[in-house]
Amino acid sequence: MIFTRTKQAVDRAIAAFSVAVMVALVVCVVWQVFSRYVLNQPSTLTDELARFLMIWVGLLGAAYTVGAQRHLAIDLLAMTLKPRKQTLLGVVINLLIFLFSGSVIVTGGLKLIAKTLATAQVSAAMQIPMGYVYLILPLSGLIMMFYALWFIANGLISLKQSAEGAR
Repeated sequence: MIFTRTKQAVDRAIAAFSVAVMVALVVCVVWQVFSRYVLNQPSTLTDELARFLMIWVGLLGAAYTVGAQRHLAIDLLAMTLKPRKQTLLGVVINLLIFLFSGSVIVTGGLKLIAKTLATAQVSAAMQIPMGYVYLILPLSGLIMMFYALWFIANGLISLKQSAEGAR
């Protein structure tokens, strides 16, 4: 199924990009420590860049976690249900994730980007528009929505197959 191959490609892309961001974060922090304690001239850019990279890696990690279905969950209710109802509950949960991601993360992120770009807000040290930093919000929200749709579709297919098998 093309949807499954697309999910695998998105998984690999997010994992690779997250690793690259994490490596850049480590390099920034190492340079910050080196410049502060060895050169006695702390770099002002790396502190701010490390903060922004931490935001990006956190939100990308959250999106990746949704795709791996490893997000925080209390499964006390789910464990008491039969498999068919567990699948149905999974569909409902992913529908809620889809709605939350779309309404809060994507829509809110786009509004935040528009507001910061309209007011020409720039970062203190690097002087880059803050809207660029906040681009990760709608991007990670869209990725979460994609994953939620994938799990909803798989859940509905599974429910349909179990209903046909029960006949």
